[in-house]
Amino acid sequence: MPTTSPTPQFSRPEALKALRSEQFDLVVIGGGITGAGVALDAAARGLRTALIEGDDFASGTSSKSSKLVHGGLRYLQQGDISLVYEALHERRRLLANAPHLVDIQPFLLPLFAKGGLIPKKLARSMGAAMWAYDATGGWRIGRFHQRIDTAEAVAHMPTLPADKLGGAYIYYDAAADDARLVLTVIRTAVLDHGATAANRVRALGVHKTPGHIIDGVEVEADGEHFTIATTAVVNAAGVFADDVRALDEAVHPNSIRPAKGIHVTVPWDRIRNDIGVILPVKGDRRSIFVMPWGDHTYIGTTDTTYDGPTDNPRCTADDVAYLLDAVNGWTGAGLTPADVTGTWAGLRPLVVEADQAAGRTADLSRHHRVLRSPSGMVTVTGGKLTTYRQMAADAVDKVVKSLLGSAGAKAPSRSPTARLRLRGAEGWEAVGDAAVGAGLDRSTGEHLARRYGGEANALLIALAAEPELAEPLVAGLPYLRIEARHAARHEMATTLTDVLSRRTRALLLDRAAARAAAPMVAADLATVLGWDDAEQARQVANFESVVDAELTAESGHDVPAGVPTGTRA
Repeated sequence: MPTTSPTPQFSRPEALKALRSEQFDLVVIGGGITGAGVALDAAARGLRTALIEGDDFASGTSSKSSKLVHGGLRYLQQGDISLVYEALHERRRLLANAPHLVDIQPFLLPLFAKGGLIPKKLARSMGAAMWAYDATGGWRIGRFHQRIDTAEAVAHMPTLPADKLGGAYIYYDAAADDARLVLTVIRTAVLDHGATAANRVRALGVHKTPGHIIDGVEVEADGEHFTIATTAVVNAAGVFADDVRALDEAVHPNSIRPAKGIHVTVPWDRIRNDIGVILPVKGDRRSIFVMPWGDHTYIGTTDTTYDGPTDNPRCTADDVAYLLDAVNGWTGAGLTPADVTGTWAGLRPLVVEADQAAGRTADLSRHHRVLRSPSGMVTVTGGKLTTYRQMAADAVDKVVKSLLGSAGAKAPSRSPTARLRLRGAEGWEAVGDAAVGAGLDRSTGEHLARRYGGEANALLIALAAEPELAEPLVAGLPYLRIEARHAARHEMATTLTDVLSRRTRALLLDRAAARAAAPMVAADLATVLGWDDAEQARQVANFESVVDAELTAESGHDVPAGVPTGTRA
């Protein structure tokens, strides 16, 4: 049952105390978007729920996606209509349940012509795809595609070659800061529905009854080993799901084929697109996204088989060259590796069927799967960011129907999350006015509203007491100093990298600026987390090592000390 505490807290010490001492109906392993969704769904049904994450929340693929909430136009072209329908249905729900985090995103689909003419077959197929996408789900958000001429297309992206265009289509999807979405789902589960959640709690094994049924999860947190008592376990560990299954099963299942997707960030003025753009990759059967993000534009993604370490995939020189060449092949941007200000790589946990050991990862299904082991572990794998809520509902359905007995009988058999609004969804539209009333720029208020929703009022109150914290956190980026302290106080950030990589996205946008700001940010965090000078220095060094590792992977050689980190040597 939900906690009886009158004032739930999003506090790691309190969560660890509960994990050590309380009995749970369900423990969720994995603090990415799927695990977050499972925790919210279960807690909203009234189950006593715990979520554990071995690193930081969203530290894996859930902070390294393309940041799109979409149906996937290419999946429609591949004939996977059911996946597109489900995703667009979930897109509409996210727009309603998290309007402060998820926003409608227009896309430009240029039509490249030969001698000023578009092949009739291509024109017909693209027109049919646009109508099909609208019919599958575009009407749900009241936006329909339109055909525009070449001049309008170039106005949206001036680096496009007008002499090679035959107009373009504009269609609509949605976008969100993925890490922010994960954190908000978890905070909603904890603060509104009584769940317990803690990061940096690593699952080491499972405890079983004499009848070989799981009744506990053996973990390590801060050097201490203990067992979390539970009736059921959901494995939502993404690309690590097979490793978690191996804690329960006799052999490693090897059911997941990781696919690496990388993105690079460049200054916006190198491309100058005011909406998302989809470009085909010459010589390949893929397309890439070119997405504006404030004063930057990010480009992605690849989709390649990956067999390296799953805990920290990197962008290589070949990865970066692939994306830059794809953009340069159709535009006059002339991008070079020196333009890259940030990169990120994530691994898609694609489910492999028996006949799919070979072939392109791009052709593997994005559908999800829910399995139950004989000892009772429920594993949810596959899927995509957009469909996380449905994945979670399916996993909890399996738990309620097959594992919980009398506890399950007390829980609703249907998921309540389809219309469950996330924290911050109420009152977010008024934050801009409140910021102006507090003496801040409206743009500052809108920035806070889009990140915290109605909860931004807590930051405005803090700024009234310490107005100097309205200063920029990282030069050239929109984040404020108050956001770092808020992350440490209220969002379970425990490291400098948590703040500069996930609570804000400074590392992804401009790693050189983030590195330069690291000592000041560490000093701000020290006032909340109690770091001494030595710990501040250690945190800065750890963050610098993250930046150096990115640069080394991209260049193929070690980065000498003193080399500027916004470009590659």
